[in-house]
Amino acid sequence: MIEVRRATAADAAELVRLRAVLFDIPEGSDENGWRRSAASILVRRLSAPSPTMAAFVVDRGSGQLAACAVGIIEERLGGPANPAGLVGYMLNVATDPADRRRGYSRACTSALVDWFRAQGAGVADLRATPTAEPLYSSLGFTRTSDPAMRLRLPTHPESSPH
Repeated sequence: MIEVRRATAADAAELVRLRAVLFDIPEGSDENGWRRSAASILVRRLSAPSPTMAAFVVDRGSGQLAACAVGIIEERLGGPANPAGLVGYMLNVATDPADRRRGYSRACTSALVDWFRAQGAGVADLRATPTAEPLYSSLGFTRTSDPAMRLRLPTHPESSPH
């Protein structure tokens, strides 16, 4: 049996390390200070009194994590298919290369889906790579007809709220 636990703010550095693994970013590379920013967000949001972010992890031992899944709850306007308007968004599902193919991502993802359900989310969204799609499909996720679009907005460090 795989032991999954809810992450705490003390896991922030390891969650950031696994995020770098997910994006195949070399260890120590910190372009634009993203690691520090991500760790700060994790510490703040995971330790909030009523957190809208949660992470579930599998420990590797020696203070390292083998795998994780992070998610947020967003409050949007309710509609017929989701009256409460609560939406779970899954991100940062990652497994250390040395620990892959053991069911750790599945266990973390399942725990996160259970958390979304407990928070009252009527739907859960994610973006899947072709490699990960079979995992998510086996958990009940389906492709949507909504095309994803993105607008990149220039950021100015001096105007950042955090």
